Amino acid sequence: MPRAVGAFLESSRRAAGLSRPVVARALDVPVDEVKWWEATGRLPEPALLPRAAALLGTTPMALQLRASALPPALLEQLLAQQEPAPPAVPPELLDGPSPAPPPLPSPVLTTGLGALHQGDCVRLLAGVPSRSVDCVFADPPFNLGKDYGDGIDDDRQERDYLAWCASWMDELVRVLAPGGALFLYNLPKWNIHLAAHLDRFLELKHWVAVDIKFSLPIPSRLYPAHYSLLYFVKGPRPRVFAPHRLPLQTCRHCGGEVKDYGGYKDKLNPRGLNLTDVWTDIPPVRHRRHKNRGANELALKMLDRVLDIATQPGDLVLDPFAGSGTTLAASELRGRRWVGMELGDCGPIVQRMAQLDAEAEQLRKIRANIDLLFTPTSLDLRDRHGHDSSRYRLLPTDDGDPTP
Repeated sequence: MPRAVGAFLESSRRAAGLSRPVVARALDVPVDEVKWWEATGRLPEPALLPRAAALLGTTPMALQLRASALPPALLEQLLAQQEPAPPAVPPELLDGPSPAPPPLPSPVLTTGLGALHQGDCVRLLAGVPSRSVDCVFADPPFNLGKDYGDGIDDDRQERDYLAWCASWMDELVRVLAPGGALFLYNLPKWNIHLAAHLDRFLELKHWVAVDIKFSLPIPSRLYPAHYSLLYFVKGPRPRVFAPHRLPLQTCRHCGGEVKDYGGYKDKLNPRGLNLTDVWTDIPPVRHRRHKNRGANELALKMLDRVLDIATQPGDLVLDPFAGSGTTLAASELRGRRWVGMELGDCGPIVQRMAQLDAEAEQLRKIRANIDLLFTPTSLDLRDRHGHDSSRYRLLPTDDGDPTP
């Protein structure tokens, strides 16, 4: 189906006598993005659909129907019921500048790098300029009936929950810059639907499984052992992709390797192992000794990893569900500009952002154990228990010792 949609976009453009540069100029997007739409069958983002459809002599509904997974016979029947397509609009009529977004309300917190706004993210996102955000991290309520405070409904009917998610996802697609990254953290039962929606407009780069550390018995079902972290990119390729590397997993008692690398030990990168799409080293929620509120908080380690993967210093990071402020704290500590939005009580975030010294030390410890093959602790254990590390290539220290 995606290829058929792409072919339809291309044939409609050609039938209207338009080149890709003309379409790109009319819609104020890069030419590569128009080429990407046609090659992959992705649709123009929701905010551009009406203009794109008019330009191509069709309707937004027809484009969305073609991008659906409907059986061909039903699709043709529904398309036949559409109103006649409007005539193609000359590009010069669509060339005007996009209207300025409404101003965001006064923030409840500002720093040298960012601002926190209180309110409904769907309304607040309307005030963020299109294509201005380099990275989005969204951790919405999971619709589990939890108490997040007044004004937050975490117990919706399934259809209502998915429709609500679509409303803010469409805005996130709009504000994301070309090559920007969107991370969406949720339960797999929801992300399978949300991924299908986003896949119409963005490129899925990875579905990351974040291991859940608990193993409580649940009758009549397999134990749900992971959360889902979707990683989408706007356009054919990410602007930034620089994941850090991880050390070998070793026994916490003796430092011995958990996995035997056999004859390949001398071929392992001295900066560590490639990051995979299964994350077993991150707690699903922040440890209670570090928490700032009663509800769950994400671990700082997760957001540090996300920022490494998809951003550079100075990039703009947006979190529409700031919650406890983990995204904002990580961005502040890592030198990223940020915009936070939170419907509930912002007091815990304000307090947290005023006291980042302890988190700075926590982050220092986290980052001391990445981009190396063995952590200092595991090397010490290996030496004390007689494990041979001579076949591994280890990064030298300043004094010449072959230790990280």
